[in-house]
Amino acid sequence: MNWTTSTHITILVVDDDRASRAFLADNLTADGYEVLEAGTMAAAQRLLSTSLLDLAIVDLGLPDGDGLELLRLVRESSQTLARIDATLPMIVTSGRDSSVDRVRGFERGCDDYITTPYVYPELRARVAALLRRRTPNSTMARVRVGPLEVDALARQAWLDGRLLTLSSKEFALLRALVNEPARVFTREELLRVVWGWDEATAASAYTRTLDSHASRLRRKLAGEGVRFVINVWGVGYRLIDGVPGAVAPEQLSPGRHLSRI
Repeated sequence: MNWTTSTHITILVVDDDRASRAFLADNLTADGYEVLEAGTMAAAQRLLSTSLLDLAIVDLGLPDGDGLELLRLVRESSQTLARIDATLPMIVTSGRDSSVDRVRGFERGCDDYITTPYVYPELRARVAALLRRRTPNSTMARVRVGPLEVDALARQAWLDGRLLTLSSKEFALLRALVNEPARVFTREELLRVVWGWDEATAASAYTRTLDSHASRLRRKLAGEGVRFVINVWGVGYRLIDGVPGAVAPEQLSPGRHLSRI
């Protein structure tokens, strides 16, 4: 049986054990999913607030907090952290197997609870079941910056009404930049958010991966009178120039660079 999934489904794996995290990430990747990894609660919160995710798999034992607290933060994000999708499907994996532990997991907001050790085919089936029931949060779907419109849930972007053809990483890079179009995102930040690198690797590695993707995205976003994907030398990238006149006033919502639909 072919278990390969459709593309562009992104899953966040949160587990402090590198071997366990790599095992799950490798298997999910082999099944066609895009995978981001976090080994701490802080790293998970950062990815939850900056990445377009379809599902999260969370181990409860984290070095800087309890996974139950992470569940609570996500479910309460409509009041506290608006950029996190409060409806995100979440699966808990844990060695805590008592009925009390399970109930606590569901009370904090998990959609499924699987005890370790588990067999991967069972987890894969639970992931597929949750994704089938996924209800998109339409209030987080679309962002417009001048003539550029991005639909995060549909994973599509338009420039002057023309549908753009973007790779999964190009779209992920655009989605990261469009949240705060005039802010400079550092190279390390984008490597963590878009490629899922850990902090140490992102800070120390020399790679042209980001630059090549940014260059291709810039060419695809080339339009009359508007420059997108600005390279801030020695720092990183931003979507537009954060100065008056960078985008024509008639192309923007009144008084704002960014409008949510």
